[in-house]
Amino acid sequence: MKKLLFFLLLMISAKIQAQETYNTVRNIHYYSDSINQKDAYINTQCTIDIYYPKNKKDFATIVWFHGGGLTGGNKEIPAALMEKGYAVIGVGYRLLPKAKAPSYIEDAAAAVAWAFQHIESYGGKSDLIFVSGHSAGGYLGMMITLDKSYLGKYGIDANRIAGLIPFSGQAISHFTIRGEQAIKETQPVVDKYAPLYFVRADAPPILLITGDREMELLGRYEENAYLNRMMKLTGHKQTRLYELQGYDHGGMAQPAFPLLLREVKQIAKQ
Repeated sequence: MKKLLFFLLLMISAKIQAQETYNTVRNIHYYSDSINQKDAYINTQCTIDIYYPKNKKDFATIVWFHGGGLTGGNKEIPAALMEKGYAVIGVGYRLLPKAKAPSYIEDAAAAVAWAFQHIESYGGKSDLIFVSGHSAGGYLGMMITLDKSYLGKYGIDANRIAGLIPFSGQAISHFTIRGEQAIKETQPVVDKYAPLYFVRADAPPILLITGDREMELLGRYEENAYLNRMMKLTGHKQTRLYELQGYDHGGMAQPAFPLLLREVKQIAKQ
């Protein structure tokens, strides 16, 4: 009887703790006050929301970039990533037509730099910062991880990123950036705005996830398959590609979240 009562108390205590475990802080500016004061659009658009465990230390953090073709969307904390023991940072960034390349890539780097600089004050571990996002958000994560110049501006080596897990990100130059140059979306380009341009052997672990190749947006699976191949040919030994058969571009995100969480768990425990 005493053992039963003890276990019941433990269960009740665990339930109460689970209900009180997480906190959310919204609309944190990741640029400096001097920059925010000079640019009204940056001041309103370039903020993050951080969701984190309150009574835990050294947790991993997932920086999440929303999709929307670099023209729409809003920062978000995906429900699938909540109450998993990790911090999640939802990033707002500038969008076309108010901003053009490389503004939104610079925003992505500034947000990740903020995470490296501040996550330990929330209890997180700066060595366990993961970068992810869907579609345009995946592209942004790929750019700032593979092109080291963006984070280098903040004195941060992109190789400190614990893992890159983009959902259906573009590996060639993003179609919106090509559109800014009057290049049609079916014309592939690999230039300084293409993750493929920056393949390198020393990059962090990369898990590429796409939807079904026959259902994806344009050639999204094939782009990622080529990036996967080229990373391996350069000598990178930790690039993998998952194709979620039966799921289109928009629908692939939900079955991709468990793969993201599994990747974070595996790397965090190493």
